[in-house]
Amino acid sequence: MTPEGEGILLPDGAGSQAASRAMVRTWRADAALAGNTVIWGSTFVLVQAALKHISPILFLTIRFSIATFALALLFRGRARFVPTRGGVVAGGCLFAGYLFQTVGLQFTTASKSAFITGLAIPLVPLLTCLVYLSRPRFFELAGALCATAGMGLMTLQGGNLAIGRGDLLTLFCAVAFAAHIIAVGHYSRRVSFESLSLIQLAAAAALGLGTFWWVETPVVELKPIVVAALGLTGLLATALAFTVQAWAQQHTTPTRTALIYSLEPVIAWLTSFWLLGEILSRRAVAGAGLILCGILIVELKRTQSAQHLSSGGANSGV
Repeated sequence: MTPEGEGILLPDGAGSQAASRAMVRTWRADAALAGNTVIWGSTFVLVQAALKHISPILFLTIRFSIATFALALLFRGRARFVPTRGGVVAGGCLFAGYLFQTVGLQFTTASKSAFITGLAIPLVPLLTCLVYLSRPRFFELAGALCATAGMGLMTLQGGNLAIGRGDLLTLFCAVAFAAHIIAVGHYSRRVSFESLSLIQLAAAAALGLGTFWWVETPVVELKPIVVAALGLTGLLATALAFTVQAWAQQHTTPTRTALIYSLEPVIAWLTSFWLLGEILSRRAVAGAGLILCGILIVELKRTQSAQHLSSGGANSGV
């Protein structure tokens, strides 16, 4: 059974109190995930500015290390610091996603990076079908095609159909983040969210420590913008945000999580516009609109499924 088919969000008429509690947990999880989008969306510009003074993989390594130490102190005695398959898989996907995104930010704009990263949303249900060997549904395919068309409008340059280096790297980032959402959704119900969040960040930090010194030439200038970026992303956008996600995905589905995360590129564009005066071209705006349409089309599948389950639950209780 796929995560989308699990009866987590809609109890089958076991009682109004149980249904009410489940709904409250779902709304709290959704609100917490929406809070993550505010944090992540508002840090694109900050990270892009910091990368002018620090090499990208070193930045990620320090960021994940700060988050790991913070959670190790916070969850001392509550989380087991023992490598688990779920934590390692999630950590590997997480590191890959941020690696592609951070390097890509050096060759593209913050708003374009955020919108292309949003392609992870329609990719989640499609990758879920591959992982669980289920057939993709019409809305999933339609949403993916719509979002892909939007990505093309945003990233294809001129008449030669060339994709910029930063845009391509960010596309790989979207695939990795989609895999991360699925991995967290799968393992969050099998281990405690404290252990999952701690181990995945520790795994990401270990990958950074093992690669930054030979993949790139480490460079760092300890300017205020670098210190601020490392502190804010390490504590808020990493330690806090991924602990919240590990908890929230116990009460919601990967597709629902992905849809809520579609708010991130919008917030990133607003931040870029407010701080840098960055304006998308008409073509890029059209592409961004298609990406968001693709995201919403994918969610229509869940809405219809929820209505069907609700009707089935009501009938079973008669």
